[in-house]
Order: sequence, then C-alpha cells, then structure tokens
Amino acid sequence: MAGTLNKVMLIGNLGDEVKMHYFDDKNCVGRFPIATSESYVSKQTNERITNTEWHNIVVRNKAAEICEKYLSKGDKVYIEGRIKTRKWTDDKGMERYSTEIQCDEFTFLTPKTEQQVQKPTMPSSNPKPQSSAPTNTEPEVDDDLPF
Repeated sequence: MAGTLNKVMLIGNLGDEVKMHYFDDKNCVGRFPIATSESYVSKQTNERITNTEWHNIVVRNKAAEICEKYLSKGDKVYIEGRIKTRKWTDDKGMERYSTEIQCDEFTFLTPKTEQQVQKPTMPSSNPKPQSSAPTNTEPEVDDDLPF
C-alpha cells in the first residue's frame, strides 16, 4: 500500500456541553467529549461488563457554532474525522500530550420534539427529515398478497 490513512468514525453521547473559544480573526473552536461504550458477558462470572471510552472532539468555525447551538449533554452524535495528538507544556514545565478527534463531518442522531427546530446535518446544507414514517391517513386494505 502506497499511502496512509487517518480516519475515525464514532457514534457516542456527549459528556458535557460544547465549550467555545473565539479568536480575534472571527475564527472559533468548539470542544466537547463523547463517550462510546461496548458491552459483553464475562465467561468467568456470567455478568454483563460495560467499558466506556472517552474521546475529545474538536470542531472549528461554522461547524463549531452549529454544534454549540444544537448539541446538549447526553445527545447522540456521529463524528467523522482524524486523530491528532498535541504536545504542550503545563504550568510546572512538564511536557503533556493530548489526543483529540479533529471533526470533519458530523450528524446529530438524537431526535428532538416537534416543538424544537430540527437539527441540521453537516456538511450538507439541506438537512434530511429524521422521521420516515408514512403520513397517509387512509386505512390499510387487507389484500390476499402472499408477502
């Protein structure tokens, strides 16, 4: 294989509200954690075990503003992006590392009530309706179809 790939796809729940940081040149960054979980039954004890992994998500500019407006703690979201590890020095002079998911695309998965505005899907500008339930009010006809 000639190239490399750095791609992450996650579906998880927000662990906190989106925290925004604005810069002088009208750019901004939003940060929030999401949790992904896996469950299995232990063969030794026969009990269900759940492991939760936390991911630090970073979104930028317009996408960050949309996330801040529409996402809340506990909401389910699909995130697509790439892993980035940053190196920084703390107040005590110690080198620290932080691994983040740089979000390129996302989709809100938590349905909202009819009273609230439907959440958009990024990066497309035309959000698709969340519900695919038929709106036909005619009664169903019982026919003799074998399927």
